[in-house]
Amino acid sequence: MGPEHVTAQPTLYLWEITVSGTVAAPVGITDPPIDRLLERADSKYALVLFSAKRARQINAYYSQLNEGLLEYVGPLVDTRPQEKPLSIAMREIDAGLLTSEATEG
Repeated sequence: MGPEHVTAQPTLYLWEITVSGTVAAPVGITDPPIDRLLERADSKYALVLFSAKRARQINAYYSQLNEGLLEYVGPLVDTRPQEKPLSIAMREIDAGLLTSEATEG
């Protein structure tokens, strides 16, 4: 008798996580979806620059509140607890509250 070759077949289990009858939904960069955000910008690169600049403005707004200055505009959408400035900026872009214009340089 020769040696037997045993190959194991991997088993894939798909689990759906539910809490109180609701399916867990991812949050963050998927909300709003990247496809919808790309409709508001010329390219992925432009979207990154656009959202990063606005996120820095939002961050500066929160920083200046302690100093009593009002140089920057705060969030244009309702914010969620512990939401990061980049997420706020992307939701503003998705809502069409901001516009981007190309500059020559």
